[in-house]
Amino acid sequence: GTYPGMKVAMASSADTPFAEKVGRAALQMLEVVPGVTVWDVLMRDWDGVDVNQIGRQPPLSSNKSMTHFPFFEGKDWDKI
Repeated sequence: GTYPGMKVAMASSADTPFAEKVGRAALQMLEVVPGVTVWDVLMRDWDGVDVNQIGRQPPLSSNKSMTHFPFFEGKDWDKI
């Protein structure tokens, strides 16, 4: 593709366990091309590890500065 090696991840502030399930289910149904879902792409990019930060269930919270954004600290942004 145009951006080889690019990785994609998602973040969502779904505020209940049900909303989190709905968000994850939607990613598993929405196709970016026929037969390939958004979830397929997310899992491919991260070698099958779910790094997506969806919801506010522990260890996440509504305070994203404390629980979501630290994941990005120390990243080499020139290579991301």
